[in-house]
Amino acid sequence: MSQSPWWRGAVIYQVYTRSFQDSNGDGVGDLAGIAARLEYIASLNVDAIWISPFFKSPMADFGYDISDPRAVDPLFGELDDFDRLLRKAHALDLKVIIDQVLSHTSMEHPWFQESRRSRDNPRADWYVWADPKDDGTAPNNWLSIFGGPAWQWEPHRQQYYLHHFLTQQPALNFHCPEVPRAVLENVEFWLQRGVDGLRLDSINFCFHDRRLRDNPPKPAAERAGRGFTTDNPYAYQYHYYNNTRPETLAFLQRLRALLDRYPGVTTLGEISSENSPATMAEYTRPGRLHMAYSFELLTDSFSARHILTTVETLENEMAGAGWPCWAISNHDVARAVSRWGRDGYSPQLAKMLAMLVCSLRGSVCIYQGEELGLPEADLPLAARRDPYGIAFWPTFKGRDGSRTPMPWDDSGQAGFTTGQPWLPVPAEHRPLAVAHQESDPASILNSFRHFMRLRKTHPALLDGDIRFLQVAEPALAFIRQAGAESVLAVFNLADRPLRVTLPEWARVLVSISGFGAGDVRIDGAALELPAYGAWFAGTRNLRQGRAVDGTQPRAATLQRL
Repeated sequence: MSQSPWWRGAVIYQVYTRSFQDSNGDGVGDLAGIAARLEYIASLNVDAIWISPFFKSPMADFGYDISDPRAVDPLFGELDDFDRLLRKAHALDLKVIIDQVLSHTSMEHPWFQESRRSRDNPRADWYVWADPKDDGTAPNNWLSIFGGPAWQWEPHRQQYYLHHFLTQQPALNFHCPEVPRAVLENVEFWLQRGVDGLRLDSINFCFHDRRLRDNPPKPAAERAGRGFTTDNPYAYQYHYYNNTRPETLAFLQRLRALLDRYPGVTTLGEISSENSPATMAEYTRPGRLHMAYSFELLTDSFSARHILTTVETLENEMAGAGWPCWAISNHDVARAVSRWGRDGYSPQLAKMLAMLVCSLRGSVCIYQGEELGLPEADLPLAARRDPYGIAFWPTFKGRDGSRTPMPWDDSGQAGFTTGQPWLPVPAEHRPLAVAHQESDPASILNSFRHFMRLRKTHPALLDGDIRFLQVAEPALAFIRQAGAESVLAVFNLADRPLRVTLPEWARVLVSISGFGAGDVRIDGAALELPAYGAWFAGTRNLRQGRAVDGTQPRAATLQRL
């Protein structure tokens, strides 16, 4: 039987470059800073790092507006710094995934500077241009995610150009044959340097409807719960025509054909569509992306039912043909321990959430600081830098609260920089600094490391199927099974102790581990879990009910993480 590829079941540690480690005292994280902390990342027992954009950029959207996709922005270092980081990561057995922003560029990119000058230059059609309506207004009703119309007037051409995000991020026209060719040439530049994977930002936004048809309105009852606040007009439409167009599939096949020339390289697509599970399944069919993630577990919804329904919906859509990647925190949303911790901050919740997401079928993205249990930072408006958050303040506070500097120690700026950090170091993060948690065996950090080591010893948790059990809210229970090994995972999603009735066959399981603020106990057919507790048990074959070593389960206190 062939070995699974490295990315299947991998834990990928996301580094937000600006906020991880500053090496030169300018207050902004950089590539040399990341390289200096690679031993720490390796100590987490993760498989790869995903580095947020470090390319040349005017920083209107902090690196996601790229003016030269083949150059390192001086703020982050030089190309040699990236090459050194890559070599060191590989020496530590860490794979390196980099962001690729393919659907748009910065308005300072030479392509756009040429395209905007006239309607008949060599790159005139490289971006999405459209004439105004007879009354001078925008060509259609498409909206920007960051608020307001998705069209900006350009006097030189006397046309509008499309932007899905900021006005400084014009959308490329993938219907123009030269555009996908040029984009793939930029991708290959990094493949030739030896990267192990690409995280594809907003990959379903590459193509638009050629006819520029209006998006239909969305009823008020459907506007909430899609990752957008109801004061953002983007939530008022079904986005059928401005993204997730069928032409994208052919481009993904071209992208995959390129990557297949570089064995072992993977792709991770970011999906945000009207039906993200269906899009993820479609985009990860054979010959397209290796894996994808969406925002279903990055919203405010937190319940066993929501998690179960989300995972089962995706499993049904993929039907075993695709591979998901899960995330509960990243640089675009509030940190999970705050977003889902409705009863206040809890270290046990932080521990349990990391174990839960790392036990689902699929690969996993862990955002920097998640292993420390960092809560969302509550910054005043004057300290915020995110244009998205500033535009919608105070209903939506933007993304700065999850982008504050990584706390390393007790020094003035928590070891992040010797200068003035680009965002302040939150006072509530200082007690959770790496230096504080290293020496405490029961810390969130060491709990994370412990579970990551344990996870790697169980093939069922890495590459197995998943099947949910019918247990009452707020418990969540499922079985992961690969070959002869099965693992039962049970979680208490509440801030109070919980008694879960186990199926008859579960009485013969051998405990792998459990953790919580109190003891995990088995009492006959019941499992007693502390607040935010979790329990893992294993057997060779659940259908036959045989334990791993033929013994009966321990009814005594289980190991605590």
